[in-house]
Amino acid sequence: MSKDSTGYTIAFAAGICLVCSLFVSGAAVSLKDRQEANKVLDRQKKVLVVAGLMEEGEKLSPDEVRSRFDTKISARLVSLDNGSFVDAAENGADANAYDQRKASKDPKLSTEAVANNAKVRRIPKVATVYLVLDGKQVDQHILPIQGAGLWSTLYGYLSVASDGNTVRGITFYEHAETPGLGGEVDNVGWKAKWKDRKVFDSKGNIAIHVKKGAAGKPAEDPHAVDGLSGATLTSNGVTNSLEFWLGGEAFGPYLSNVKNGKVKG
Repeated sequence: MSKDSTGYTIAFAAGICLVCSLFVSGAAVSLKDRQEANKVLDRQKKVLVVAGLMEEGEKLSPDEVRSRFDTKISARLVSLDNGSFVDAAENGADANAYDQRKASKDPKLSTEAVANNAKVRRIPKVATVYLVLDGKQVDQHILPIQGAGLWSTLYGYLSVASDGNTVRGITFYEHAETPGLGGEVDNVGWKAKWKDRKVFDSKGNIAIHVKKGAAGKPAEDPHAVDGLSGATLTSNGVTNSLEFWLGGEAFGPYLSNVKNGKVKG
């Protein structure tokens, strides 16, 4: 076949495409384990930060992150139906590697959520909680949260003290909100304002929210956090996320167990 013919050109191009596709496929397969390990490592960093066990921007080696996490954090799987711990092995996963977001998309592992302002469509039957240990005692409960902001879904973690009511910290690890506006959910100063706020009011209703304008100190304004300037919809999105995930369809039963002393590390 002549190198100047159309057939040769097509065959040559097809051959190059085949070789490249094999290379890309091989690389994807060979890197899969590393990608999964990096995903778990990143999750561990975020949990350590919201627990106050790692500073924002602190540089730790992967071994240091894993060591600090394994020493202070216990990942557990919880049934959202009754707030009780479940056996990770029965769900085919190590609690540290369980992918809650993936489970939410699987009809066998999730249920359709009732209509909600956070715009959560499906929730997993089993969710991950991270217990922060102080010796043998549980000091904090870290809960994954998510909900719609202005431009994106915000994914984060909320840390609640052992009383099941006092906020210890909050962080958002994935979103696409506007930098300088809704993107201020990443602002260290704003996140610091959440510490010592209260989730529930005296009647047991979810009261924590982001208000429009400035909130007082926790002692005088225990359920409110400063609004994000120029980002009302993102602020509302944070409130909606908390109302859903701390409510009866999600972590409400678990927090009830915490407050009643039924949760043991």
